[in-house]
Amino acid sequence: MTSQQAGHVLIVGAGIAGMAAAITLRRIGARVDLIDIEPDWSVLGAGLTITGPTLRALRQLGVYDEVAAQGYVGEGIRVCAVDGTHLHDVPTPMPPQAGVRGSGGIGRPALYRILSSRVLDLGVRPRFGMSVETITQDADGVDVTFSDGTAGRYTMVVAADGISSRTRHQVFPQAPEPQYTGQSVWRMFVPRPPGVRARHYFLGGPVKVGWTPVSATQMYLFVVERTSRRFRPPHELPGALAGLLAPYGGHVAAFRESIGQDTEISYRPLESFDLPGPWHRGRVILIGDAAHPTTPQLASGAGIAVEDALVLAEELARHRTVPAAFEAYSARHEQRCRFVVASSIEIGRLEQQQASPQAQTAVVERALARLVEPI
Repeated sequence: MTSQQAGHVLIVGAGIAGMAAAITLRRIGARVDLIDIEPDWSVLGAGLTITGPTLRALRQLGVYDEVAAQGYVGEGIRVCAVDGTHLHDVPTPMPPQAGVRGSGGIGRPALYRILSSRVLDLGVRPRFGMSVETITQDADGVDVTFSDGTAGRYTMVVAADGISSRTRHQVFPQAPEPQYTGQSVWRMFVPRPPGVRARHYFLGGPVKVGWTPVSATQMYLFVVERTSRRFRPPHELPGALAGLLAPYGGHVAAFRESIGQDTEISYRPLESFDLPGPWHRGRVILIGDAAHPTTPQLASGAGIAVEDALVLAEELARHRTVPAAFEAYSARHEQRCRFVVASSIEIGRLEQQQASPQAQTAVVERALARLVEPI
């Protein structure tokens, strides 16, 4: 598909998937409109764990060096008992030709700054505080009206508007709703102690605890808890998290002691759904969490979203028509996305069953080994 055929693309959602798509589609010459319902590019959440395959995708996107400089890259995952005793290490090798390390992490705000800067450098000017009101398709394009009263006609629409995607409801009205998985996740930033050079899991206790370095001086600590779905007011979070960490030793004990009433803690329920394929209809395609939301257990949600953008642009460049490119995208990439979701959900099931650390990490090792395969 030539730049003229790629034409004018609307991307709905300016998160990781939407920014990655803006970058890759600009590379093949498309004109890009990027909108987001939020008022600006601010982002909530502590940090982001990055696997080797995700680092490879970020390298293909052209931002690996910045991620490595502003975040953390290393090797392996250290698995520990509740008291901090080292049990074993999960290797995270990447082939030399990938040109990346096997593991990493970065603060979400830092990654947003890197990606948004690249989007702006490519001439894309997002419009915030906007949503899509109507989508009408014909054989040649898509007519869209927006919440601010404006309208546009596009060659295609890329819906990257997250797990609660309005575009998904508009184009796939029978799509399933997100369902609670039975677990909620806690996150907070903590100092990175000297000598900590890898991601850690602490397994075998009542909850799963782990950390990921996200810079030279910071990590984010996460706790995955099996619980009924509930709302927790902010003032309850410090005491409740400290209670969950009470059995844990080593550095985790020190982090627990540092929790105060002013500590910033993120708490959210984990949700997912299984959307039957294909994830496109006519000239509208869903990517990222709009199509295949996953839980954080495999640390691959952001990576698979970046891969979505890479594969989509490659298939658009290879095919003469949008429908043909979308079909090729689905044939090439859909099962990989489904594998990520299924593996992550399976790890969550094992956590809820309090399966052995070996059983939990075996799924991680098998999944990462498969994801090393070319995109």
